[in-house]
This record gives sequence, C-alpha cells and structure tokens, in this order.
Amino acid sequence: MPTGSHPAARRIFGAPLRYIQGPGALSETGPMAAALGPHALLVGDAFVLDMVGSAVTGSCLPAGVQVTPLLFAGEITPAEIERLVAAARVLPADVVIAAGGGKGIDAGKAVAHHLRVPVITLPTIASNDAPTSKIYVVYDEQHRLLKVEHMPCNPHAVIVDTALIARAPRKLLLAGIGDAISKKFEVAQCHAAQGPNIFGGLGTRAALALADLCFETLLAHADGALAALERQSPDDSLEAIVEASVLLSGLCFENGGLSIAHSMTRGLSALPGTANELHGLQVAYGTMVQWHLENRPPSFMADMRVFYRRIGLPLNLQQLGLPRAPTDVDIDTLATLTLTAPHMRNFDRVLTAQNLAQAIQALEAAPL
Repeated sequence: MPTGSHPAARRIFGAPLRYIQGPGALSETGPMAAALGPHALLVGDAFVLDMVGSAVTGSCLPAGVQVTPLLFAGEITPAEIERLVAAARVLPADVVIAAGGGKGIDAGKAVAHHLRVPVITLPTIASNDAPTSKIYVVYDEQHRLLKVEHMPCNPHAVIVDTALIARAPRKLLLAGIGDAISKKFEVAQCHAAQGPNIFGGLGTRAALALADLCFETLLAHADGALAALERQSPDDSLEAIVEASVLLSGLCFENGGLSIAHSMTRGLSALPGTANELHGLQVAYGTMVQWHLENRPPSFMADMRVFYRRIGLPLNLQQLGLPRAPTDVDIDTLATLTLTAPHMRNFDRVLTAQNLAQAIQALEAAPL
C-alpha cells in the first residue's frame, strides 16, 4: 500500500562527495583533509588510533594538515558524545577524521555534527555501511537504541584501505555481507510502497539499479573475498565485496529505503544472545524472514539457504546466538517488537504480528 504523500513527491539522491578504495588508500587522507583546512581531529578508540594514527599523520603533514587525536572510549552514549565534544571545542578543527568500525565512525560523525565541520570516514573493517551515511546512532548506558541523529550532509570523503580490511576477522566481513544482502529486496519494497528514503524524498531508479548490483556482487564474490581474508591479501573479489558492503549498501539504504529485514533488528535486540550479535548478522536473518513474507519460490529459498550455509550466515535463531530453541514467547516478542519499527510501513501489504510469527516459525522449522 503506497505511503508516499503525493505521486509528484520529489526524488532525492545523496552520497559522499568522494569515495576512495584500495590498498594503501589511507595515503589519500591528507590531500582530502587539506581541501577543508589545516587542522584535523582524528577520532577513534585506542586500538584504532594505534592502527592508523601514524599513517594518517604521515599523509596529512606533507599536505599541511595538523592532526590531533581524540580518544573515543568505545560506546556512543550522550555522555560520551558530550565528553568528546567538550574536548574538541578547545582544539582547532576544520575537519573531523572518523576512524574505526561503526561505533568509532559514528562517534566522529557526532563530534563533526556538533562542531559543524565536515567529516572524513576511515573504516578499518567492512562490517556495515556506516562510513557512507549521514546518520549516526546513539545508545543509552544499557546499550539500547536511544536515537538516530542526522548530519546536514554525507561525509566529505570515505577512504577505505583494503590492506586493513584484509586483516580483519572473517565474522566482521560476514556481517557486512549480511547487512548488504537485504538491500535489493528492501529497496524494492520501499519503492513499490512509495515510502520515503533517509532524505525524506522518494527513491530514484538509480537506487533500484544499485541495489540489484549490490546483490549480484555479493553472490558472485563472497566466496573469493572470504578466501582473500584467509590470505590477508586483498584481491578483486575482496575489493568487490568491500565496495558492495560499504559503498553500494550505504547508497541503497539511504536513497532507496528499508523494509522488513532491518525492522527485525528491533525484535532481535530484545532476545537473549541475538541482542549481542552483530547488526549485519541480525539483518541477514531478517532478510530470510522477509523472503518468506514475500512468498519467494522454493527454488530461490533453497539457493539462498545453500549460499548462507556455505559462507556462514545464520539460518535460524540459534545460529544467531539464541541459547535455546525459540519458544512461542520468543517468537511473539520478536514479532511484536518488529512491528514497532517505522520501516514496516514499506511493504506490499499491512502485516500483523501473526504474519510475522508464522514466517519466523516457517524459517525455524526449515531443515538446515
């Protein structure tokens, strides 16, 4: 059922100003920062600052940019944002360089947002599409989702050094694949429902095309990319998967919209075990539920189960971390909380908790 306010609503597409990917790409940080001014803040946790600090400084100094590190404590809460911003306000800053995984990058975005300066993102893993996005997520002290904040625009630059990505744990790349695999199907549902994208407009045909490319890339290159991780050496397959997981996936969700798969994270965050699992692995499970609700052909479901099994994505709640076989209460909780997500509106029909519960039960009953 369409949810767009008017058939003539504006179509909006947003993206980072520059995306740079490849082995040694950190060397591009200085030239990109220099275009914004001579003073940069480098935000990251202790592990990440140790990993990239020298390379970033080595790139920035010849470009005339002075880098000051700002240590992120690890959890992006209002108190931590307030502490980081207070420390940043006494320092000269023309740009914030946000380094790390999703939390570290979101912490840097928060600092840049409060200082009203641009941000450059430097992902050290490819577990999600946060680096390309204009949003950042804030949690309370119990790590429950508190709010989603919006920067005025996307990052000035996204710099992805695949020599770093190639040394990251396998599970983190799997999470990136899991987060990205939903996009073809969520964007299609949002487009059909005329749901709004992250910019408040309708999605474009470009978003649909990018979502198709994202899915095709994952199926074609996931095995090769995971093999490259074993060698800790980037190759064409790893480059393709990183591009799909960071760039394409990010462009798809912001410009095309989301649907059931991401809504499922509301419920999964409330179950024991699954609540602590990586976002992308939660989304991978949610995508399977969405396929059931879309009544995908048995042959498609069988093919996707083979793909999931082969690379290591979760096929049921226990593989996602639930410490027991799911009870009726577990499934009812999952279905009821999922229905509270705003993206649930972006589907071809209105769903009830019973519809969701039946899809989850069917998925749980399927043979591994």
